[in-house]
Amino acid sequence: MSPLSQEVTINGWVRTFRSNRFIALNDGSTINNIQCVVDFEQFPEELLRQINTGAALKVKGNLVESQGRGQKVEVQVADILVHGGADPETYPIQPKKHSMEFLREQAHLRVRTNTFSAVMRVRSALSFAIHQYFNQNGFYYFHAPIVTGSDAEGAGEMFRVTTLDGKNPPLTEDGEIDHKEDFFGKETNLTVSGQLEAEAYAMGLGKVYTFGPTFRAENSNTSRHLAEFWMIEPEMAFYDLPANMDLAEDFIKSVITYILEHCMEDLEFLQQRLLDEEKTKPQAERSEMPLIEKLRFVADNRFMRVTYTEAVDILRNSKPNKKKKFQYPIDEWGADLQSEHERFLVEKHFKCPVILFDYPAKIKAFYMRLNEDGKTVRAMDILFPGIGEIVGGSQREERLDVLQEKIAALGIDEKELWWYLDLRKFGTAVHSGFGLGFERLVLFATGMGNIRDVIPFPRTPQNAEF
Repeated sequence: MSPLSQEVTINGWVRTFRSNRFIALNDGSTINNIQCVVDFEQFPEELLRQINTGAALKVKGNLVESQGRGQKVEVQVADILVHGGADPETYPIQPKKHSMEFLREQAHLRVRTNTFSAVMRVRSALSFAIHQYFNQNGFYYFHAPIVTGSDAEGAGEMFRVTTLDGKNPPLTEDGEIDHKEDFFGKETNLTVSGQLEAEAYAMGLGKVYTFGPTFRAENSNTSRHLAEFWMIEPEMAFYDLPANMDLAEDFIKSVITYILEHCMEDLEFLQQRLLDEEKTKPQAERSEMPLIEKLRFVADNRFMRVTYTEAVDILRNSKPNKKKKFQYPIDEWGADLQSEHERFLVEKHFKCPVILFDYPAKIKAFYMRLNEDGKTVRAMDILFPGIGEIVGGSQREERLDVLQEKIAALGIDEKELWWYLDLRKFGTAVHSGFGLGFERLVLFATGMGNIRDVIPFPRTPQNAEF
C-alpha cells in the first residue's frame, strides 16, 4: 500500500505557521518538519489564533504529494487539536537566529531548535553505540559509586558530600570538623572517576566499563570544562598497553562509524551550520576539514603511535616552536603537552589521529605502571584533530611494592587505599584501562564549539539553574 493518500495522525510542536495556511510541525524525531496545509475557511478563527510557534498540536489528515518545494509529501489537514498553546509575546524560541548564550539561558526549551535537537539525537545515538560496542565485545556494565571516599585523580578539586550543619558543625578537640559525626562517618565527595572501583571489578569479571556522571569542582569558565559530565571508563584484566591502545582505537572508530551510518541527516545539518558559522571567522581560525570529512578521517585512518619522547623531539624542532609561535614553547623533555602541541602533531605533522605513549612519570597519575627506565610510565593519550586529547589511559601498576613506593612519595595515606592495594596482594595481574569524557566525544562528533552546548543542562561555576 502506498503511503500517499492515507489518513495519518501526527503530534508535534509548531516551528512556523505561514500565511494562516502552512504549519511546519516537528515531533523531535528528525531534523525535518512535516508541512501541514490548512484550509483556514474550514476552521474557526479562534482555533487558528492558538497556532503559534511553540504550540503543541495533534493533526489528522491525508498524506499527499506536496505541491510546493522543499518537501516531497505534506498533510492536507482535516482536524486539529491544540494540546497547548504558546503565547507569541512570551515564548522565547521564535523562528529566528538566537545566540548560544541566550539559548543556554533557555536550556529547558533550546532542544526545540534544529541545532540542539540534532546535537541531542547524535548524543543519544553515541550513547547507544557505546553500550552496544562493549556488550558485543564481552564487557560487563559496572555502576561505579557516585559518592566516594577516594580521589582517583589526586586533584583535590572535589565536591564535598555532607549532612553536617554548615553553620555549626561538630568539632574535634583540635578544632577540626569531626567527620566521624557525618552521615558516612568520614569525609566523602562526589566522584571524579570510577576507575579505581572499576579496576576492582575487572579483577573478578575480566572486562568491565563504567558510563556515568563524574564531578570536578574546578573553577574554570572555559568552553572545554563542565563541573558535571559523563565518563566512559573500561578496565580490562590481562591487557597490556598495546592491547589497551588497540581496544581504544577500535572502540572510537566503531562509535563514530555508527553515527555516520545512523545520523547522517543531523550530521549534514550540523556540518552546514558549522560552515555558515565559519564564514564569519578569519581564515586562520577555520577548520581544515568539514565535519563529516573529519569524522571519516578518524573512522578510516590508522592511528599513528608515537612515544612522548619522539613527540617532544618533533615539537622542539618544529617551525612553530623555532619561530616562537607556540603559546607554550617546548624547550625540554618532561614538559606537559598543551592542546596546541597535540593539534600540531595530529593536523600538521602526522595528518592522522595520534596515540602518544610512555609519558614522564612526574606528569602522570600514581596508578600508572612504571617502565623499566624508571622515569616513564605506560600511559597513553589519543589525540584528535580540532580538539587535542580525547582519551587518556594506561597500563595500571600491578606490582604492590612499586605502588606502595609511589603512594608514599606522594604523601598519600596507605589506609585510604587499603582495598586498592589488596588487589595487588591477592591475585594481581597485568591490567589496563582508559577514560573518555563523553561530552568531549559529542563535541567532536557534532562540531559544536562549546562543551556547554552538548549536555542537556550544563553545570558550570555559578550556574545550576535548571
